[in-house]
Amino acid sequence: MMSNDMKTFHKLIFGDSEDMRELQDGSVHLVVTSPPYFNAPFDYPDLFENYDAFLDKMTKVAKELKRVLAQGRIVCIVCDDILIEGKKYPIVADLTKIYIKEGFTYRDKIIWIKPEGYIRISRRSGVILQHPYPMYFYPDNIQETILIFQNGKFDYKSIPEEVKEHSKIDISEYQERKWYLTTWNIVNVLPLKNRLEIGIAAFPEEIPNRLIKLFSYVGETVLDPFMGSGTTNKVAAMLKRNSIGYEIDLELLEVVKEKMGAEQGSLFKKDYEVEIIIRNDARHLRTQLQNKVSNQKSVVKNVKRNAN
Repeated sequence: MMSNDMKTFHKLIFGDSEDMRELQDGSVHLVVTSPPYFNAPFDYPDLFENYDAFLDKMTKVAKELKRVLAQGRIVCIVCDDILIEGKKYPIVADLTKIYIKEGFTYRDKIIWIKPEGYIRISRRSGVILQHPYPMYFYPDNIQETILIFQNGKFDYKSIPEEVKEHSKIDISEYQERKWYLTTWNIVNVLPLKNRLEIGIAAFPEEIPNRLIKLFSYVGETVLDPFMGSGTTNKVAAMLKRNSIGYEIDLELLEVVKEKMGAEQGSLFKKDYEVEIIIRNDARHLRTQLQNKVSNQKSVVKNVKRNAN
């Protein structure tokens, strides 16, 4: 019999996810992740040498995901095209090509729509206010994409009835919050100074909450190969799933421990256990990236001040 107080296990690995040596073939049931956006000015400036290096990293991770993901199971990737110094990079299209090439089936695409009042970096639409003529139009972006890939066909009969019942989706929630649409209106994590994920491009808990409920069963294992602050892992624990996370930036260790409730030194909670592994290939990135972001902001402020 399944118990409501069943214990789950969470393995958080600080190391490069292009090598998931800790995981056996076919041992993961769902992937929910958001890769670092290619050299995004206010998150990951100059993290990758060039766009080809970014795509190469995404390809290596996709190969590993193909290996560790069980037959018929799902990969969900929160991503978006990125604008850098006036040039737009087609990340959504390129990631789709990569995953199809690695043998995944392109199952669906959901558009996550943020509140209209929130524009993170710039209001590009203002150009046309200064130049109200054709060819000056640049829209403001309030969306991101959730790409959904599948690793072959799923055997629906392989899930025991008891597990199915414990994992049953709340249809009233499904309908009231309009999960059934290809557009999801969800408030993003606002860049407030007192939030836990300051300086981290974290997605809201509502996204993994929906995806984990829709694509996994209680007691299964959810993987995030770009763990960040550990949002996917926290939500997995709340939903009685096991989880694994990979994060290359060792400077996020304390943030992850706090989010998982393990900051007091005890990694054992009443209903879940956390194991943290630090590999030799972990790096220190956050301070370096935030210094670059601060320098960029200073340059922007000086340009505006001189313009006035």
